[in-house]
Amino acid sequence: MIKTILIDDEPLAREVVKEYLEAFPQISVIAECSDGFEGVKAIQQLQPDLIFLDIQMPKINGFEMLELIEHRPAVIFTTAFDEYAIRAFEAYAVDYLLKPFGRERFEKSIHKWLDQQHMVESKQHTQTLINAVSQTSEQDRVVVKTGSKITIIPVPDILYLEADDDYVNIHTANGSYLKNKTMAYFDQILDQRQFVRIHRSYILRVSEIVRLDPYEKETYTAVTRTGKKLPVSKTGYAKLKQVLGM
Repeated sequence: MIKTILIDDEPLAREVVKEYLEAFPQISVIAECSDGFEGVKAIQQLQPDLIFLDIQMPKINGFEMLELIEHRPAVIFTTAFDEYAIRAFEAYAVDYLLKPFGRERFEKSIHKWLDQQHMVESKQHTQTLINAVSQTSEQDRVVVKTGSKITIIPVPDILYLEADDDYVNIHTANGSYLKNKTMAYFDQILDQRQFVRIHRSYILRVSEIVRLDPYEKETYTAVTRTGKKLPVSKTGYAKLKQVLGM
């Protein structure tokens, strides 16, 4: 039996999927979730083989939810997302159903997924798709998971970011949070007029800088409003000069 979970904030959309799934008795719906928080919990507890996932949901969207899951199931997206994102789906061969979809389109997607090779490929392509879409869309918040707690960090709350092995430590006035991403990822998605990679291990919000103190060999130390001192490399100083108009 193939276990599946439906994650969509629209009850009618979930009912449509359940109705269409009646043609596939080998697929069993083991849970329904109305938002991403419920989805994370259900996936961790029930370990489904497949999920039907909406993207535009309250609290956290579908991509943010997937980022919080360590072992992701295969995904068929059910979405009314814009055409730009749909091109990304097609490029990375991830199945999607564009709302409103009919029974014929739904069954075509299921038959495609049921091919064993595609079941493996769909999981491999999901992370690639998440990276592609998130890096090419405006980022206004970061979602992190610490144990069972999920925290949404508005980008304006970020003071600086620090490399920490395979993670990035996001520092805010309310505390620090680890995110399983790279510094290069944040360097790309954050507004470079507001955040500058001052060092290979640090990205700093420009408005937090109180002064720059000379250090050695054309390097500097950035002193922030909280008194934190961060290293500024030669390359980082050049970027700061450009942003600050020095």
